[in-house]
Amino acid sequence: MPASAFPPRIVGFGLSPRRAAPRVTVMTYRLHYAPDNASLAVRLALFELGLPFETVLVDRRLGGLRSPAYLALNPMGQIPVLETPDGAMHETAAILLHLADRHGAGRLMPTPADPARGLVLTWLFWLSNTLHPQLRALFYPERHVAPGQEDAFSRITQARIADSLTILEARLPALGRWLGGADPSVLDCYLCPMLRWLALYPAGTTAWFALGRWPGLRDVARAMETRPSALAAAMAEGLGPLPFSRPVLPTPPKGSAT
Repeated sequence: MPASAFPPRIVGFGLSPRRAAPRVTVMTYRLHYAPDNASLAVRLALFELGLPFETVLVDRRLGGLRSPAYLALNPMGQIPVLETPDGAMHETAAILLHLADRHGAGRLMPTPADPARGLVLTWLFWLSNTLHPQLRALFYPERHVAPGQEDAFSRITQARIADSLTILEARLPALGRWLGGADPSVLDCYLCPMLRWLALYPAGTTAWFALGRWPGLRDVARAMETRPSALAAAMAEGLGPLPFSRPVLPTPPKGSAT
């Protein structure tokens, strides 16, 4: 079914405060996810905004990323995809920005009239264009170098990631409430899963990474994992009680993280 054609679904109801009659919530979003993947950032944002959504597991071990149905939604064969009433979206930063602008009213992202808008956009796309690709290079070195060169490439990539985190740590005061503030933003939703992955993947090769080296970013992770959104996401994907500051390998009820 094309993304724009999926029908609204009733996923819950409450009681109207005036008439005590059923009030339905209409499904508007469908998140295609794999546990502990980039879809986690989108799940966090959906929970933070209180939006109804359903999930569709993309089973990586069974080749779900390369299935014709999934490639019709995301021709890159990557996670996540968010189906919306206007069509399917991919690219994590684009989805986060769309949700924040459509529903956030300045909660997850400064409004276009807010002077902080440009600053937060800059760092949202830095996460997408700089830090996230560095993580992909670390996790899949064989895609970037010839056989036998993976270890050296990984060491270089680790150093680049450490430099990137040091740069971000230094910018925390300028970002103010938009990273590590009392209420999370798109930056918190995107960054905290990446801090988690650096502590866990590739399994057995993460001794180089210690979040305490960046105390400001550690505080961001600690603040985020106390949020109801993070607790709900951790339960849904089996991420453990401290998913960002002291992560453990996931034990998802369905699917695989790798």
